Amino acid sequence: MQNNFEPIKNQSLKDACIARLEGLILSGELQIGARLPSERDFASRIGVSRPILHEALVDLDTKGLVEIVPRRGVYVCDYRRSGSLAILSSLLAYHNGKLDPSFIQSMIDMRLTVETETARLAALNRTKEQMLGFHALLVEERQAARDNPQAFIDLDFLFHLSVAIASGNLIYPLIINSFKGVYTSLTGEFFRKYYGTPVVETVRQFHVRLIDAFDLQDAESARSTMIEMLKHGETYLKGESL
Repeated sequence: MQNNFEPIKNQSLKDACIARLEGLILSGELQIGARLPSERDFASRIGVSRPILHEALVDLDTKGLVEIVPRRGVYVCDYRRSGSLAILSSLLAYHNGKLDPSFIQSMIDMRLTVETETARLAALNRTKEQMLGFHALLVEERQAARDNPQAFIDLDFLFHLSVAIASGNLIYPLIINSFKGVYTSLTGEFFRKYYGTPVVETVRQFHVRLIDAFDLQDAESARSTMIEMLKHGETYLKGESL
């Protein structure tokens, strides 16, 4: 454990300290249930000031990676039990922007659960104003699909967020927004790999079909189309179809 406490070169950056601690925890170097050294000792060992370390620990406590117990110390938590959605960006950063297969599958499974329901509810609850917004998004997507992959990635996220908003459920948009960084990393890998191929146009056509279902307030069609679209993305993302 002591061999991995190299000093942080830029001691003025709290984010660098947070990243170091997250790495130690997520890698298992700091084990679940372990009590961390005193702030004074720990700060010295990793080469930061005590105030910077304290701020970093407060951040990790908020995320559910550690628990600060007054007068007792700081303990490493099992983030699966105590973590919040705020930890998603930490998991992504720990893997240097790359998502391991189990994380990808977890994301896909979660999206199938949440987004099939947002699509179903959006068909039932969408407003006229929201329909105008969906049709405007289609126009922007058509142009971005020709010459701007990053814009298409951003518009794709906005499309799914707009579906969650149109569902009428106040929590679903917050869930979608909370994993925006992970979501766009995942879809960005997909769209950059297949940009300029018929695969991207197929995604856009799924959006067209969903909006048609919303227009008709056909909840079952919206639900089944969302499932089909997410399964399509899963197949290509895993490289099971070319």
